[in-house]
Amino acid sequence: MIEFTSSQKKTIATALTVLAFTVVAGFAAAILWCFVQAVKFMSPALTPLVIGLFLAMFFRPYYAWWLKVVKNPTLAVAAMLTSVLVPIVVAAWYGGSFAVDQISGLIETAPERAAKVSAWVKETFPNAIAMFNKLGVSYDSWIAGLKAGVLDFILSIAGYMSGALNWLVSLIFFVYFVTRPVMSGEDYVKEMPFLKDDTRRFVAEQIDSFFDIVVSFFQRQVVICLCEGLMYGLGFMLVGLKYGFTIGFVLGVMNLVPLFGTVVCMPIAMPLAYWGPGGGGGTLSLVIAVWLTGQFLDGYLITPRIQGNKTGLGYAGVIFSFFFWGVVFKSLLGLLLAIPLSAFCVVLWRAVKTRYIRPVV
Repeated sequence: MIEFTSSQKKTIATALTVLAFTVVAGFAAAILWCFVQAVKFMSPALTPLVIGLFLAMFFRPYYAWWLKVVKNPTLAVAAMLTSVLVPIVVAAWYGGSFAVDQISGLIETAPERAAKVSAWVKETFPNAIAMFNKLGVSYDSWIAGLKAGVLDFILSIAGYMSGALNWLVSLIFFVYFVTRPVMSGEDYVKEMPFLKDDTRRFVAEQIDSFFDIVVSFFQRQVVICLCEGLMYGLGFMLVGLKYGFTIGFVLGVMNLVPLFGTVVCMPIAMPLAYWGPGGGGGTLSLVIAVWLTGQFLDGYLITPRIQGNKTGLGYAGVIFSFFFWGVVFKSLLGLLLAIPLSAFCVVLWRAVKTRYIRPVV
């Protein structure tokens, strides 16, 4: 029988621990990979379900109010949908032509503005362009690839939004989820009788924490984005930016993904303010002033008052979540699942840290 010294035993124990950790990590990575591939494959079927679920999260308090008024779930759903859809239809009837004119005008003038911006960049920063080309990537080809990527993303969203069947299925899921009784963590763990009592309480707490993060984000962030959309839209319109209301409103709404609206819309607004009809340095300065004012109000008034720190993810965490899961799934579904998946990771980490990691004294 071979006898090992204490140092040899420590070395073997360390090696076995590392091996076990590698096996567990590899198994977890394989499960994650299978999950991502399955979600990608089922994306067309899952997207209406997820949209219906998130809409139900947002409108549940409104549905609960109607239920108290009419005392009947069917009448409450009918009253809620009528009070929401009628104003939307009226707004589309009277403002639809305005929106279509603005959007079509933006699309028609986009190539001309893009050419002017590209020529200005090449003329103003020739050294930077030369350095960029030395890296082995052509500036023109990079810009073309960027345009193609943005266009593909916009077309994927537009393709979904233009499908009447998709919205009908989403509406069916919405009605189903909004009328379901709200379940707590305790309700879910009742289906897990194999767990110990203290483990069931712990799991119930984690489930409640997960839903608190997800519901808080979507209910509050949508309100924030609508406020931002009206603020930027009216601001851009008042300073004389052509198509200003449409650009500003889209900027605010797209900030459901933090900074995404700014990244997409400000490169459209600034060239239009400078080179567009009636534009110039003054209009450009006013557009930037409106955007900076909006950022200040959002950072110090709107978001702290409405959202606070209810998500538990932090501003940087929310941004990372959208971009990471958007790249992983490469579809609208990735953006929809970003916060739930990140919330699950946060809750899982908190649970592991609480139960298995001892604090350093």
